[in-house]
Amino acid sequence: MPRSRQLLQLRWGDMDAYRHVNNVEVLRLLEEARVRAFGVPAADGSAPMLATGMVVARHEVDYLLPLDYRPEPVAVELWTGRVGGASFEVRYEVLAPGPEGGGERPHVRASTTCVSYDFAAGRPRRLSDAERARLAALADGPAGTGAPG
Repeated sequence: MPRSRQLLQLRWGDMDAYRHVNNVEVLRLLEEARVRAFGVPAADGSAPMLATGMVVARHEVDYLLPLDYRPEPVAVELWTGRVGGASFEVRYEVLAPGPEGGGERPHVRASTTCVSYDFAAGRPRRLSDAERARLAALADGPAGTGAPG
């Protein structure tokens, strides 16, 4: 399956004193894309992954180009990388026209480690077969690697 592509609107208030989108706001863009991808029921009608319990354990962000405010939405593409027993990696690219215009260019590359979580028990839980299938459908790259294809 191809990457999930979410078009997200920037807000004027997302900018910092340096006139580009603040690093905290970039994490909010990634969060919004992740919620849109995992907050909806699966194609088979099963519960959204967010509803079954999922927490963030780690973020890693590479800022490639300044992301300036623009009235047009930016694209956040996401796909899954490594999948373990209870955790999985979500990878992202934030795409927008470059500083001199032209086609889309990656401004941010990032990854988030998410952990499936049992809130009642207060601990991580194993990913279900249905969750694994959903994550596999979002894989982009050679099977099992999550590397860009």
